Amino acid sequence: MKINYGLIVSDFDGTLIDDRQRILPEVRTEIERYVSSGGIFAVCTGRMLSSILPQVRALGLKGLVIGYQGTVIADITTGKIIKCGGMEYCDVVDVCKCLEELGYDINVYCDEKIYTTYSEDNPYLNKYEEIIGVKAVHVCGKMSDYVYEHKMYCQKVLSIVSETKREELYTELSNRIGDRFDVTCSATVLVEISPIGDNKGEALKFLANHYNIPIEKTIAVGDNLNDLSMITAAGLGIAVGNAAAPLKNAAKFISVSNNDGALAQIIKKFGFA
Repeated sequence: MKINYGLIVSDFDGTLIDDRQRILPEVRTEIERYVSSGGIFAVCTGRMLSSILPQVRALGLKGLVIGYQGTVIADITTGKIIKCGGMEYCDVVDVCKCLEELGYDINVYCDEKIYTTYSEDNPYLNKYEEIIGVKAVHVCGKMSDYVYEHKMYCQKVLSIVSETKREELYTELSNRIGDRFDVTCSATVLVEISPIGDNKGEALKFLANHYNIPIEKTIAVGDNLNDLSMITAAGLGIAVGNAAAPLKNAAKFISVSNNDGALAQIIKKFGFA
């Protein structure tokens, strides 16, 4: 069977998996059919590598996986880092101070570890740890002081907030530091700050170049604001049915939801000539 688009890059949470954290059987079948026909299927996620690598390996994928919103790219089989970006400690300190001034707790991601100021019994943190399969290291006192003291080079900074607070924090951070950092949202309760320029769109371009596939023959699929850069960079940008409104507005096609097997529909419709 002839491939139409040579590279399909999908977000993970809310896109590839359903709301019960499963890859639906029909999605798995279509990915396997696409890959066995010569297509390249890749995952681009905000998750850290230690969280996403077991998932893509279980799916049987080979090649590269993108973590931390595009900041880190690694080989799935070996775990070898192909590209690693991040923020110098002085920049991370500035981000943390901003969040501290606004009264929010903080997660900082450094060398595959999560450092947090959330309490050990915080329900938002507990649910987050359960989903990603990684436990955080708890920090006493201000995160800005901890980062400064340890001179931490970090991949991203994140705050877990209630759904009613997400837009408020996203807007405030965008106004305060959006000219220096990439401020985005990857879920209804997550606001994330990462290096400007190290986003999913740039990671998609990196993969296209790596696999020698013209950018116009790439598909990007996502559900949230952190997927916007790759949706607009791809030859065909697709929003799943459960996607945030700004992503749907930017997409060239809107599929069914992640709970209805969005990737299966997309591969059937666009994957083959």
